[in-house]
Amino acid sequence: MMQLQGKTVLIPGASRPIGRAIAKKFAQHGATLILPVFDWPESIVEMEEEFSSAGVTFFIFPADLRKKDEVVNLAEFIKAKTNALDYLINNIERGGMPVVHGSYDLPANRSQWEVEFDTTVKAKWLLFHHLFPLMGQQAGGAVVNISSIAGINGRSGPAALLFNDGYSAANRAIQSLTETWAREAAPAVRVNELMLGLIRSRHGENTRGWSTLTSEEKKEITETVLLERTGSPREVADTVFFLAVEATYISGTILRMDGGFVLGGNKVPPIPPGIL
Repeated sequence: MMQLQGKTVLIPGASRPIGRAIAKKFAQHGATLILPVFDWPESIVEMEEEFSSAGVTFFIFPADLRKKDEVVNLAEFIKAKTNALDYLINNIERGGMPVVHGSYDLPANRSQWEVEFDTTVKAKWLLFHHLFPLMGQQAGGAVVNISSIAGINGRSGPAALLFNDGYSAANRAIQSLTETWAREAAPAVRVNELMLGLIRSRHGENTRGWSTLTSEEKKEITETVLLERTGSPREVADTVFFLAVEATYISGTILRMDGGFVLGGNKVPPIPPGIL
């Protein structure tokens, strides 16, 4: 099904599992992929080989998305290649897990706070600010901001091992950007936010932090999720695609995709017998 033939989507982080799943979803529907890359060189090579062998139309652009000049260059690159952008999937962040990084006071974490804010908030803002002019040229475009329930939960409860203070505060800020941009971009472009819970490869299995947890800690975290499991990158990709392409009457909305983690801390007890 090539419903997105002739459409262009920008997806940062496509060398990693969640971004890769999102990119594959859009490619399956015929979209042209713009893929900014920065670190994880082995994953970038693997991604390039996978998409090349699959016949996907894609362009890789090396850029540090925290830097204005490099985002401006990215915008010029997109204009030269496709002349427009239809979908911006704001999948960029970096958060240190307390169970791995420890305190911000440690020498190794001297710049960790800045990294968390610059990737999670500043880079998203730079991308929207400099790429929106390419989107406003035609109706039907969409922005999806990827955020985390860390913005709600903070460093508390079972997830305190996974969510840093700076990362949590940065994610709290994304809602403000989402709602402001939805107003700014209307009516031609829709802007929504997907707030993720514990996803495999991102605060779940297949991460350094998860592997550091004890079996008891993993059990406590998983049992807090109403669905009693973590989510998959493919589930994230399907939901991103829905928000970007199919949810044509939704804008300015924050959709929480956490399997019920935020609700899970409060169980529903049996109704008491009463005294009547």
